[in-house]
Amino acid sequence: MKTFARLAACVALSMPTLVCAADNLTTAGITVGTLGNPFFVPLIKGAEDGLKAKNADVRVTVVGADYDLNKQASQIDSFIASGAQIVMLNAVDAVAVKPFVEKAKAAGAIVAAMDVSAAGSNLTVMTNNVQAGELACTDLAERLKGKSDVVIINGPPVSSIIDRVKGCKQAFEKYPDIKILSDNQDGKASREGGLAVMQALLTRFEKIDAVFGANDPTAIGADIAAKQLNRSEMIISAVDGSPDIVASLKSGTSLIVSSSSQDPYGMAKQAAEKAVDLLNGKQPDQEITLLDTTLVTKKNVDQYVGWDAER
Repeated sequence: MKTFARLAACVALSMPTLVCAADNLTTAGITVGTLGNPFFVPLIKGAEDGLKAKNADVRVTVVGADYDLNKQASQIDSFIASGAQIVMLNAVDAVAVKPFVEKAKAAGAIVAAMDVSAAGSNLTVMTNNVQAGELACTDLAERLKGKSDVVIINGPPVSSIIDRVKGCKQAFEKYPDIKILSDNQDGKASREGGLAVMQALLTRFEKIDAVFGANDPTAIGADIAAKQLNRSEMIISAVDGSPDIVASLKSGTSLIVSSSSQDPYGMAKQAAEKAVDLLNGKQPDQEITLLDTTLVTKKNVDQYVGWDAER
């Protein structure tokens, strides 16, 4: 309950601004879906930089949950036990994580969701994933003149994946001559998962005109599978704008034609800064902040400022 006491002190001392000196933060925890996805490297760095912007000596613990809810719950428990005042959360299940979020809040911690939503969190900063999916799949539809057989390689049941697939389907629905052959196979948001799912889909369907991967690693796995089976009739799009997708777009040999870009560093930094502000009594302007995406293609990739840009 220490955080609530601090907030009460801020109210007493700083009305009406509710802002205190940002010298209260000493301990924080970051838990993300997996440490194996390159997306989480800049996401973690952004969260750390946001936490340390006004609290250089804060002790930050970083862990990956391997998309396992029980593991993430244990990590949150460990943060609570260590006295974490802020929990930066990339939830592996947007809904089922709620009891653990509430437990952290009851212990006095601020819970800030980043990249994906987390029921019960104090604030959320994430990509507008519906817009990202719609942008990528509109690009596929337009390239194919609105008539094609397509597949969607899905992913873990996190809000970002769910919203991207929703946006993609919304885009395809505008083209009555587009047929979705498959949309429920879990590529596990990984290169290996995308490869396995795509191998099965290629065996199942004689012709696939386009593929939407729920994230870049999934799309890259699908591209590898198509090459292994000597299938070149399709084009592929995804969401992330990762360094690996940049390399694929520049290669001249990839079936990948586009990706809706994200800014994981900026997203997490903004979430962490808002969490620090809240810890010190300043309420965020809005509970959920959505960041729009732009489409990276072979034509504009040289002008794209990517994840690995110098900060």
